[in-house]
Amino acid sequence: LACTVYWGIFLFGYDTGVAGGVITTTAFKTAFDLTHASTAEVNNVSSNVVAVLQGGAFFGALGSAPTSNAIGRKWTLLSFALVFLIGAALQTAAGSGTKGLNMIYVGRVIAGVGIGGISAVAPAYVSECAPKQVRGRITGLFQIWVACGVLVSYFVNYGISLHVHSGPRVWRIPFGIQFIPAGLLAIGVVFCRESPRYLAKAGKTEEALRNLAWYRGTTVEDIDTRQEMAEIEATIIEDAEARAGLGWKEAFFGPGNFIRFVIAIVIFMLQQFCGQNSISYYAPTIFKSIGYSGTTPALLASGVYGVVKVVSTSIFIFFFVEKFGRKWSLFFGGKLQAQPLSSGKRDAETEHPVLLPLALAMGTLFYIVGAIFKTHPPVVNTTGYVAPASRAMAGLIYLYCVAYSFGWGPLPWVYVSDIFPNRTRHYGLAVASASQWLFNFTISKVTPFMETGLGYKLFITFATINILGMATFAYLIPETKGKSLEEMDILFGSISVADRMRDIQKAEQVVDGQAHIERGTPDEKATVSMEEHKA
Repeated sequence: LACTVYWGIFLFGYDTGVAGGVITTTAFKTAFDLTHASTAEVNNVSSNVVAVLQGGAFFGALGSAPTSNAIGRKWTLLSFALVFLIGAALQTAAGSGTKGLNMIYVGRVIAGVGIGGISAVAPAYVSECAPKQVRGRITGLFQIWVACGVLVSYFVNYGISLHVHSGPRVWRIPFGIQFIPAGLLAIGVVFCRESPRYLAKAGKTEEALRNLAWYRGTTVEDIDTRQEMAEIEATIIEDAEARAGLGWKEAFFGPGNFIRFVIAIVIFMLQQFCGQNSISYYAPTIFKSIGYSGTTPALLASGVYGVVKVVSTSIFIFFFVEKFGRKWSLFFGGKLQAQPLSSGKRDAETEHPVLLPLALAMGTLFYIVGAIFKTHPPVVNTTGYVAPASRAMAGLIYLYCVAYSFGWGPLPWVYVSDIFPNRTRHYGLAVASASQWLFNFTISKVTPFMETGLGYKLFITFATINILGMATFAYLIPETKGKSLEEMDILFGSISVADRMRDIQKAEQVVDGQAHIERGTPDEKATVSMEEHKA
């Protein structure tokens, strides 16, 4: 299921990375009359081609929730995949001139709507169907598939720069490749089964049980499967009761709620403005700015950047995310990206011996890039020669990518998912998703102007954000690793420890009553479990 559905996430990464390479080619600039245009005009077109995708994704993400609740996860994914294919067709069919450029704009917006919906629904669909034993690992694959999509887009652009030098194929081939993952998603999802949790919520309990058994590789008579189905039913009842009478005022300004929304918004603002997405979206442009003259060397350097991102993200997701914890991965990630660690004593549970040498080596990373840029200005060289200073800056940017992948890349979504209780979770994740796409759109729009207007100060700006923003913010937020969702209310002051202990004592009789369920038949077990949860 994950390998099928996450083709949409691969598409997300590919589509965000491919445009930044296409717009740097001489053939693209010639076809759309940008060869002799001013820097401001080139920046405007470049930022529009990249940013309108994020603009469309903002609306796609907002529309995904009601659509998913109305027709289900499976058919929502198929619908947004078809929307994306329409956008991809417009981009691929676009010719030269103003009319062709407008087609690319419209196609990117429509494709963005599809991407926004897919990126919101796909992880929820997979999470709802996955067994709890592997749910976290499978959900974490989201970021890896995004990185893989970006990587492929870089090397597609690199291949085009080597073998196609003129004509509309320069953009038609990269945009046309989008049909492959989109088609695999659209065809593959037809053969997937609907989320059991969605079906149970829609009142289709028998079909939900059949689908759950299918995903678990068991039968509908299996005791564990029926128990899990009973838990799903109980959770649905609990969620409905928790949200009964919930208004927007209580959701946002109730005890302990406002600070959680602030955290959700700020964490994604910092993620977008730390410098990583500016490099990802405009990697060829950034590498050109530091001395990789010519399109082909810049695209090759971008490809290496993509490889570093995939490898480092994979290592972190599979080996380190639970060892570091959420708070300290964000804190050390921010510190690794911009500032050396102090020598203070750390919690033994979150400390890891590799953190200190990494921090010392990468502490002033972007400041060093900015300093080298200032003292050794890149020189345009038509022979393809890359100066040692430029190679040093590229190496530091690669290391920066590793630091980002070990914290601020995969963890903001994990952290935000942790902090909201069931009663306000739908509000919290909606605000988080919308803010992420809004800041994504903003940074993709302004980056070309920042790159041409700031020069070396661009890296100084990002480094300062890392120190004063990300590291400080991550130091102040509470750690959520090892805490249940129910403990979040205590952590954020929604309820006192004493009140929670009284509630737990009242519920103990329900927990103690579970023991006699094992003596019943499968039908009795499921029925009793459901009734006790309802009680």
